[in-house]
Amino acid sequence: VQLQASGGGLVQEGGSLGLSCAASGRTFSNLVMGWFRQAPGKEREFVAGVSRGGGSTDYADFAKGRFTIFRDNARNTVYLQMHSLRPEDTAVYYCAADRFLRGTRSSPSENEYWGQGTLVTVSS
Repeated sequence: VQLQASGGGLVQEGGSLGLSCAASGRTFSNLVMGWFRQAPGKEREFVAGVSRGGGSTDYADFAKGRFTIFRDNARNTVYLQMHSLRPEDTAVYYCAADRFLRGTRSSPSENEYWGQGTLVTVSS
């Protein structure tokens, strides 16, 4: 599976940004999809996950109420819509996928496939 993330950039505090991740190489609907992020000097952390059919989602506490993950299986794409962004949201955001996950929340080590990352910078 190849994952190509896009949509990162510079945004002011309180602003919004949308990320997308296009997948190829395997049946997209067989994959549990997730977004992770890694800030400088910190470990990669879970942001949000979505089930194969899109009907179930999960979020890290910091993302609840501000971020929305959704997928379009017809377009082989997963999205992360982010609102009310804060400087502490500054990080490289990665999309990830796995064939065998049972739930929608996962750790980085549980995901088999990774995109290249896209940088989100939130200025104060």
